[in-house]
Amino acid sequence: MTRKSEVDKLRILLPHWIEHNMEHATEFRRWAGVAGEAGEDIHAAAEQMEGASRLLKSALERLGGALEGGHNHHA
Repeated sequence: MTRKSEVDKLRILLPHWIEHNMEHATEFRRWAGVAGEAGEDIHAAAEQMEGASRLLKSALERLGGALEGGHNHHA
């Protein structure tokens, strides 16, 4: 695989990863409310997941943004 094709693959994968992380963060926050004291840790995990998504968004911008045409994360 050439460097360009690897970068193009990242430009397809990153939006999927970002969306997936945000779905997890939302779910974490929902469950944190029923977890009692452990909810603090789950809430913190949600914040870190959102931080990871911010970094992935930054990486995506540096790579030139998302490529159109959907994704195949198993490609």
